[in-house]
Amino acid sequence: MSSFLHQRPIQNPFTSAYPVSPRSSSSSQRPISIFSPVGLITLLSLVVILGVFLPWSGMPQSIFSTSKVSLSRWRDYSLTEAASFVAKNGTVIVCAVSQPYLPFLNNWLISISRQKHQDKVLVIAEDYATLYKVNEKWPGHAVLVPPAPDLQTAHKFGSQVQYPFSHIWFLSVKPPNHSHDLPPPGKKGRTYICSCMIFMRPTDGAKLVMKKWIEELQAQPWSKAKKANDQPAFNWALNKTAGQVDLYLLPQTAFPTGGLYFKNQTWVQETKGKHVIIHNNYITGFEKKIKRFRDYGLWLVDDHVLESPLGRL
Repeated sequence: MSSFLHQRPIQNPFTSAYPVSPRSSSSSQRPISIFSPVGLITLLSLVVILGVFLPWSGMPQSIFSTSKVSLSRWRDYSLTEAASFVAKNGTVIVCAVSQPYLPFLNNWLISISRQKHQDKVLVIAEDYATLYKVNEKWPGHAVLVPPAPDLQTAHKFGSQVQYPFSHIWFLSVKPPNHSHDLPPPGKKGRTYICSCMIFMRPTDGAKLVMKKWIEELQAQPWSKAKKANDQPAFNWALNKTAGQVDLYLLPQTAFPTGGLYFKNQTWVQETKGKHVIIHNNYITGFEKKIKRFRDYGLWLVDDHVLESPLGRL
C-alpha cells in the first residue's frame, strides 16, 4: 500500500486561467507524505477524533485504556485461576510478599530459576502494588486474596509472616528420609518449629493442619500491643493435631538455619554439596539480612538480576 495520499485536481470555473502564483498550482497536485507536517497533523487529528468518539460508539477501547484494563484484570484474578495457571505436575510453590520485600522475592526467584522451578511459583501479594508489579513483569504469577492489609499496619515482619524469601535454593527439593516425630515441647508447652518453609501434599492431614493453623492465627491477631506472628500459631496447630497427621522435620544438613550455616564454617565445609535450601534467619532487620547475604555471596540480584523472571525492579 502506498504511503502517500493523492489529491485529485479540482476544476474551479471561477479561477483564472492564469494563476497568480504558479507555485501554488503545482503544490495542489503534489502528493502529501504522511511524514510531512500536514500528514502528521492529519494523523494526530484522526487519533484525537477516535479517542473522543470511540467511548460513545461502543467500539473497543483497548488502545486507549490498556493500563486500566490490565489493572482491572488482576484485581479480579482469582486464587483458583492463578493456581491453575502456575501448577505444573500438580505442584505449586506458594509464597507471600508485600511491596518492601520485592528485592528479597527477586533474589529468591533467581535461585529457584537456577533449579528450573520458577514456573511453579505463585506469589500471594499482600498489597495491590505488589500484585500489579509482579504481574506487569511476570503475568499471571501473582494474586491477591482480599481484603488487602492496610499499609498503615505494616511492620518489620510483613503482616503475620516472618521475613519472606530469606532463603536461597541450592538443589532441587526432595522429601528426605527422616523422623516423623515432633520434637519435645518447650517452656510454653509447644514446639519451636520454623514455619518459613513447608512442603505439603493435599492430604486430609495437611488440610487439617492448615485449618487448625488458621484458627490459631484468628485467635491471636496481630496488633501494636501484641505483635503476634504465624509461628506460635503454626506450632500450636502441629501440637494439637499430633497423631492425626503424618509429618517430618526437614533435616538440618539439607535445610540449615542461619544460626548454623552462617556461624559454623567448619560444619559448612563438612556438609558441602548436601545443602538444599539455606535460611537466612537468626538475624533481624531488613538491611542486616541483605548485608549477610552479600557477605556470603548470596545476594544474587547484584550481578544476576536478569536471571529472575521479574528482571530489574
